[in-house]
Amino acid sequence: MAEEEKLSNALDLSKRWQEASDSGTSILRHLMEQVPQIYCQDAEPQPQQEEVLAQERLLLPLECFLFGEEPHVGVEKLQQGKGTGSQLCGRVFKEGETVYSCRDCAIDPSCVFCMDCFQNSIHKGHRYKMHASLGGGFCDCGDLEAWKTGPCCSQHDVGTSVPMETEECVLETDLQQRAHLLFQVLLHYCTDMLVWEENYELSSELQPRLKQNMYYCVLYNDEHHSYDHVIYTLQRSINCNQNEAQTHTALIDKEGRRAVKRGTLRTCQQAKDLIRSNSEHISLQPLRVEILHIAVMAHQSLALRLGVWFQKVIGYSVGLRQVFCQVALQPTADGDKPSPICRLMLHDARLYKGARKVIHELIFCSLLMETEYKRQFAIEFTKLYQQLQKDFISDDHERNISITALSVQIFTVPTLARQLIEDGNVIAVIINTVMEMLREHLDSNNRFHFQGYNSDKFFRVQVIFHDLRYILISKPSVWTDELRTHFLNGFKVFLDLLKCMQGMEEVKRQFGQHIEVEPEWEAGFSTQIQLHHILSMFQDWCSSDEMVLLMAFKECQRAFTSCTNQPFHSEPEDAYMCKHILSHRPYKVTQEPVSIHLPISRLLAGLYVHLCRTGALSRLPQYMDPESFDFTLWAEHPLRCIVLAGQVSAEMWRRNGLSLVSQVYYYQDVKCREEMFDKDIIILQITASKMDPNHFLMLILLRFELFEVFNGNCSSKDQEVLRQWNKLTEEMLYLLIVITGERYVPGISNVTREDVTVREVIHLLCIQPMAHSSLVKSLPENENHETGLETVISKVATFKKPGISGHGLYEIKKECLQEYNPFFYHYTKSQLSKAEDTQKKRRMQEGSDKVMRPPMPPPFTEPFSSVVRLLSCDVFIHMLRHILQRAVEESALFWTEAMIYRTLHLIAQALMEENLQVEAGSVEDVTFDFSLKARKMGSEHGKSLFHFLTKMKAMPILEAQTDMITWILQMFDTLKCLHENSSPAPSQSVEQSKQEENTHDKEKAERKRKAEAAKRHRQKVMAQMSAMQKNFIETHKMLYDNMPDSGGQGNPSMELTSASESMELSKRHVALGPQQGVSVAERESLTCILCQEEQDVMAEGPAMVLTACVQRSTVLTQNCGGSLYTPDDHYPLFMPPELAVGTHTGSCGHVMHATCWQKYFEAVQNTIRNRLHAEMIIDLENGEYLCPLCKSLCNTVIPLIPLEPANLNYESAQMVGQHLTFQRWIQIILARIKGLTVTTQEAEMSSGGSTLPEVGTFEVGQVEFRSILSFGVREPRKFSDSILQMVQVCATTIHRVGLQAPPNEQCPHVPVMSWNTCAYTIQATENMLQEEGKALFGSLQNRQLAGLKAVVQFSATQRVMSSQAAVQKHFTNMLAVLVPIPDVKESLSILEVDCFHLLVGLVLSVPSLYQEESVDLQPTAISSAYNHLHLLHLVTMAHMLQIMLSLQGQLHRHPDSVEVEGTKGEEAESAAFVYSTVAQYTSGLKTDISGCSVVESVRKGILPFLRCVALLFNCLTGVQPPEKLLDKAVTSEDELEALCCYLALPTNLFQLFHNHLDMVEPLMKRWCEAPAILKALNGQLQAIRYPRKRNQLIDLPEDYSVLLNHASHFKCPVSSDEDRKHPTLCLFCGAMLCSQSTCCQKQLDGEYVGACTAHAATCGAGVGLFLRVRECEIVLMASKTRGSTYPAPYLDDYGETDPQLGRGNPLHLCPERYTKLRYLWLQHCIPEEIARSLEVLNVMFAFEWHTL
Repeated sequence: MAEEEKLSNALDLSKRWQEASDSGTSILRHLMEQVPQIYCQDAEPQPQQEEVLAQERLLLPLECFLFGEEPHVGVEKLQQGKGTGSQLCGRVFKEGETVYSCRDCAIDPSCVFCMDCFQNSIHKGHRYKMHASLGGGFCDCGDLEAWKTGPCCSQHDVGTSVPMETEECVLETDLQQRAHLLFQVLLHYCTDMLVWEENYELSSELQPRLKQNMYYCVLYNDEHHSYDHVIYTLQRSINCNQNEAQTHTALIDKEGRRAVKRGTLRTCQQAKDLIRSNSEHISLQPLRVEILHIAVMAHQSLALRLGVWFQKVIGYSVGLRQVFCQVALQPTADGDKPSPICRLMLHDARLYKGARKVIHELIFCSLLMETEYKRQFAIEFTKLYQQLQKDFISDDHERNISITALSVQIFTVPTLARQLIEDGNVIAVIINTVMEMLREHLDSNNRFHFQGYNSDKFFRVQVIFHDLRYILISKPSVWTDELRTHFLNGFKVFLDLLKCMQGMEEVKRQFGQHIEVEPEWEAGFSTQIQLHHILSMFQDWCSSDEMVLLMAFKECQRAFTSCTNQPFHSEPEDAYMCKHILSHRPYKVTQEPVSIHLPISRLLAGLYVHLCRTGALSRLPQYMDPESFDFTLWAEHPLRCIVLAGQVSAEMWRRNGLSLVSQVYYYQDVKCREEMFDKDIIILQITASKMDPNHFLMLILLRFELFEVFNGNCSSKDQEVLRQWNKLTEEMLYLLIVITGERYVPGISNVTREDVTVREVIHLLCIQPMAHSSLVKSLPENENHETGLETVISKVATFKKPGISGHGLYEIKKECLQEYNPFFYHYTKSQLSKAEDTQKKRRMQEGSDKVMRPPMPPPFTEPFSSVVRLLSCDVFIHMLRHILQRAVEESALFWTEAMIYRTLHLIAQALMEENLQVEAGSVEDVTFDFSLKARKMGSEHGKSLFHFLTKMKAMPILEAQTDMITWILQMFDTLKCLHENSSPAPSQSVEQSKQEENTHDKEKAERKRKAEAAKRHRQKVMAQMSAMQKNFIETHKMLYDNMPDSGGQGNPSMELTSASESMELSKRHVALGPQQGVSVAERESLTCILCQEEQDVMAEGPAMVLTACVQRSTVLTQNCGGSLYTPDDHYPLFMPPELAVGTHTGSCGHVMHATCWQKYFEAVQNTIRNRLHAEMIIDLENGEYLCPLCKSLCNTVIPLIPLEPANLNYESAQMVGQHLTFQRWIQIILARIKGLTVTTQEAEMSSGGSTLPEVGTFEVGQVEFRSILSFGVREPRKFSDSILQMVQVCATTIHRVGLQAPPNEQCPHVPVMSWNTCAYTIQATENMLQEEGKALFGSLQNRQLAGLKAVVQFSATQRVMSSQAAVQKHFTNMLAVLVPIPDVKESLSILEVDCFHLLVGLVLSVPSLYQEESVDLQPTAISSAYNHLHLLHLVTMAHMLQIMLSLQGQLHRHPDSVEVEGTKGEEAESAAFVYSTVAQYTSGLKTDISGCSVVESVRKGILPFLRCVALLFNCLTGVQPPEKLLDKAVTSEDELEALCCYLALPTNLFQLFHNHLDMVEPLMKRWCEAPAILKALNGQLQAIRYPRKRNQLIDLPEDYSVLLNHASHFKCPVSSDEDRKHPTLCLFCGAMLCSQSTCCQKQLDGEYVGACTAHAATCGAGVGLFLRVRECEIVLMASKTRGSTYPAPYLDDYGETDPQLGRGNPLHLCPERYTKLRYLWLQHCIPEEIARSLEVLNVMFAFEWHTL
């Protein structure tokens, strides 16, 4: 049907609807007729067909009705009018999509940009964070309330600077009426269909005329049943196979439901019963199954489609969106049903995933895009809040697909939050919701007790606290009376919640036996963590208005006094100490219950500090009577908590288990300490400022249960009791240090939050240099997850950049060390000792003052100024005297050095405080008299504090504290002088101490003088001995002159001659040919790494082997990302020039005996099978194992075969050379091949029974056949059986891995694969050296060089284990590429083979030609030298021709004026001649090319080939290379010249053609006339250019956000859905893949694997290097079953990686780390890296790498 006809029909239908009396009913009746004919017609849905029909029959007529004309005309009119665009972006985020938040400009962290808006905003240059969205949110671009600056990107900037207001509807009246009618009908229709229950009936308008008995059995998704459970249930219930069940299950998980059965009502009911019963057997909860009529299913399908259609239509115009919002929020006319949007929200928990997704997106693009309707929606949402949260808690779906997740879009808007507080009392609503959900956990005392709680439900309840945090996230700048009233009302409800937490989950010390069941404690602390920021936010809100602060404090005090937890159970008693009396109620933490949860007390302390900070404390009497405060009661419970922590540290609660230890840990941990431990300290400081200091200290001693100990009324000899007393005394002293010294709290002293952060950072860096992330983790966060670190770090630390590994570190500046406090109250026990050790070492290295004196703290503010009285009160002096007296008079059992250290620190604090007050005012006004009391109290008995300090200085056991004691005594003297207003006249004690110091200094000086004298004496004696020795030599000079040299006797001239000859031979750096240099056969003795026994490497001795790993490789491929296919009829004998895939053999260089390795390998096989996930580390079936020493991955061993020295007789070699010319050599080789072929044929005929005549046996032809033997043969080299066995093992592994074939020792390709791995390994080594810019020789590591030599010698030896006939055939076929051989009919052209592989194969197989039927022979050194020389010449000429034929586009004509003279000119002429000769034999080759151009191209292209040849012959013959090849700075010209000399080639390589012109010219003609050459010149065949391109990893952008942007636009090539994808980038070829997704799975070896695994099989021959973009991590792959993660080469500004984008800081490429990753690939170390990472990683559940 033509488009015009469809449109015409749609317009006619819409007109009939308009003309009908009830248009809505007409539309519904049309739906009743058409919908069942479109949807659910078949058992399997047909989405594309259904969409076409729906568009034609339903959606197009509806749009025609809406516009009253053709839709495109109506849309154009709307777009021309006003209000078509929107200031808001409103992009709805998918799960996993990257979003950005500006840390400088966002109101709160929930304000985010989408990728496109961020890239076009000013925030790209700010401090930003990036993270993956959980889905469900939308972009805040354009929301002026979300950003401080830059609210709009360049795309959405409409020039407005005021918050968006809802515009008046600008639609035409008729359009508005039609839109209202249509939206009302369709939205109610959609709502009715989506909230459908199983027992509902269709309305009369939708009821079909004839009801069919056709139903669907619909299975819904839940989170109780696993994939396997559902698959099993479906197979058992509806008789489907596994593939069908898997398909059903995947779609159920994706969409939320699936029709699994179509049939009559009876059959569907049977299926439903079976599904429920079968699933109930697996899980206690059955699967949700419903039976829906086919018509209902069809209408529900349309309802979902209309949800998407609504989004499209309301996007045409703001006016249409406003009409839709009005309809959505409007209740029914009769009032019996709420508005459609309310109905959908209330039914949200019953909806399936697909429906929820559509509804939420519709809300985003409609109600949340209009300010007024967003406000109305927020009010409705708040009204339904408690019911929605109740449904969410009972639901089992994640929150990101729940309607409750929309709270973040509402509650974080500041103006909306204020309005909801004022109009909806939202704070009380939220808290009451929490209380309602947690009411079941209240005990008889109305306190929470979470024993036996449901963790999943509890987690969902805690999510509600996020909404409370959203509401409070922006404190108001202007308060109204209504806002104050409703906020305080919400605050009172919040206090009710805290009252239920005050004193909850008490613990009591366990006596006798250990506790049997660990009590639940996680729930209480997780609630505390959720409330952590909420408590501080409530305090910030209160502090922003003085009246609110005072009223909140009053309410909090009232709540505190009303708490009935932990009452006293005894009458008051009096305690006496130092003539002071304290009336108290007895309480012992060790005997009575104690709770660590005191939120009311701590909130009260926080509000009190804010009263002090703001100055509102002076107005407090207007609201309440301060005299009514019982500060002793304030301090009681916090003090119990601190005592509890001290007793746990003293191991007095060991029988209470780990739960209490964990609680105490979190009590002081950074996550909780601000609202727990820190607030308890503040409460004690408040109490200390209000109570008598002596009474306060007595209370502390009572609660620590040390009162009687310090009163002298308690003694014990039990060492355990004494240990506990000592530990508690340490904790008590530490508490006093903290109370008096920790003043860095705004309100307690005049410091700012920045000062607090600076101090925290200083003390963290005093422990050790730290990374940025470690500092952030150790600092408390505010409600916006900010620590303030960035603003202060540059003031206190210097940044040290990271190297190629590790991370950047911050080191503290030297001038900040003076702020170090050895008893910083946020240190853990381990941090405290570590920081002290670090500072001691630093001071020792610098030679600075070793005294760890306390830093001078800032002064207290006026309300807290009385706290310092603690340091001079009587009880304090008495406590210190008691401790020091123990140290002086008692044994070490009664005191500890830590106790003394803390005591001295307190004394130093007191002296510094007194000194500060004396210096600040007149002596008469100073009431702080610690130094006077310290001298006076107890002095009558010689037991004053000062007296004990003087004695302690001389105690050897306290030598570590001597410097501190000396400094304290000096301070006493200084203060005495200040009090007496006199010059420092040293007191007796100070004089005594100075005398002691002088004595000590004298002793040190004396020791130093003696040491120097001894040193001078030793020097004098040595000088005398040296003089005596010289004198002896001079005296007996004749004796030394007459001594014979150590050398053999004989003719000196002969020795000189032999020496000169040896020198001449050693200087001969030629690796092959008749001038080959001497290879010295050094005796090599190696140690087995297993048995540690040494053994010489000998050919006939027991085999020694190198560990090795054979792997397929694409490192050198010239077809990156292409197919690895190679023609079966040519490969592996001929390696294609593109090197699509090769076989690399590497070694870690560790040596073992062959027998030791076999035993080790058997042991590994026996033990590794029992290890969990062993298959992830090594593949036992393929012979893998880990090197016993370095744990490198290996799969074979290479036998060590000693080099066979080849010492040529140069005279004989010269004579042979006169006869064995290049032409003669080719004729002899061809004759030998022909003769061997005839012999083989005769053998075959004889085996067939026929007989050949004997005539012609001694004819000339027969002699010619064996003429090759006349140039020298010898017996073959002998090898031990163990070496031959290891050769076979290695060759079989190379064959199996390289060809991916089953093991087959008899396969004729076994020797070929050995030659190929030799060639490829050499090429890979040369490529790596070139890549790293290293010299060809002398740069390899010992392990690399040993491995390379072993591979070459093994490949040369492997021939003896193969069929000589097969090797001869391989040689013949390879030589046929270069020389015409009659018996070889089809041979490849020179453009179709890799010349180096060809050369290696020819060189290593040519000895097989010397094999005779009955005698094993091999060529002599001279024969081998000429074979190697002529083969190299032949292959070199072929490669030169290969280069010239493949460089047509690069060759160019030089200007005629350019003339080249000398040797270069001769070379250019030679090149021109050769090139013109080639041009004669080819058609299509350019003829006007200069010789210089040819020379330049050939020299450049042949260099890698010659470098590889040099490595080959160096390992094969052992001749040392010339010095130039050991220099990495050598130029390419000098290197080429040195290579030519080393390889016996002429410097002018084109001279090779001239030297053998008669023989070479017909060869050139044959090479050029090959059909492949013509194809290459015509462009039909892609010719490889030389030198080959060196492969690199792809270029990565410097800014990681560019990669994220690229990934955000990635679309799955197979699937069209918008579900979360894992874009993964191949670093080899740059392909973006859809990983970990079933949509892109492919079949590999009969198994379905993920996209990355399948891609690695072709791109990297099984090895993969991928970057998971959204996770920011590298994935290394070595096979289908093995892989590991690796840090991405992207670092933030602090030198750290960010896996999973956990921190979200901007990331930038680190070139050094990317280079390291590239070397890891080029060196074939990826499998090794994977094996090592998996070896140390002990995983319980293995990752299925094949799904990646």
